[in-house]
Formats: sequence, structure tokens, C-alpha cells
Amino acid sequence: MPPLRPRSLLDRIGAYGSLLCAIHCALLPLVIAVLPSLGVAAWLGSSFEEAFVLFATTLGLFSMVWGYRRHRAVQALSLMVPGLAVLWIGVLYQPLHQSVVPHAIAMTIGGTLVGLAHMANLRLNHGHVHDASCAH
Repeated sequence: MPPLRPRSLLDRIGAYGSLLCAIHCALLPLVIAVLPSLGVAAWLGSSFEEAFVLFATTLGLFSMVWGYRRHRAVQALSLMVPGLAVLWIGVLYQPLHQSVVPHAIAMTIGGTLVGLAHMANLRLNHGHVHDASCAH
């Protein structure tokens, strides 16, 4: 098995992380009743979610720009931008953030779009052929 390139590794981390986040957000309404009994809310807090969205944004945009420079296709970016927008709205817009089910739905949709963007970027990078028309 050939070693993973950094670009591919970033997209794989982003795709798996985003899809795990989407699953987490989809299950959150079911788990929300258990969290106080576990004390998880006390040591994670809302800043954890903001930090995770910031990390997803940084990783996602870096990966998309790096991929775009290689394949010059906007499909992955057209999934990433709305996905990140939904995540940030879900975290920062307080009426949505404080409503358990709508917040979970928004975060699930945002995380899914970000994960799909990483998978699209992987596919675009994998399908890229170096020829005379390459810009790099």
C-alpha cells in the first residue's frame, strides 16, 4: 500500500471527522438526557463545540484550497462553504443553539456537507491527471 500524501490524509481526516460529527449530532437528542448524569456537560461545555467547528473550518478550508490548486474544480468547495455556514449558524445563533432538535438537525446537515466536501475533494484529487494543461 503506497504511503498517503498529506493532501489525501487531510481529506480523509476531515471526511471521517465530519461524518462522525454528523452522526454525533444526529444522535444528540437521544443522548442529551444521559449527559447530565455522566457529568460530560460540565467538562466539555459549549466552547468545545465552537472549538471543534473552528478546527473543522481550518482543516476544511486548508484542504479545499490545497485541492483546488491541484484539480481546479469547485464541486468540493461548493459543498464545504454551505456546510461550514450551517455549522457556524448552529453554534453562534443562540435561538437555534438552545433548541435541542433544530440544533441537532442543523449540525447534522452541516457536518454531512463538510464530510461530503472532503470526500469530493479526495475523488477530485485522485482523478487528477498531470498533463500539459496542468497549472502547477
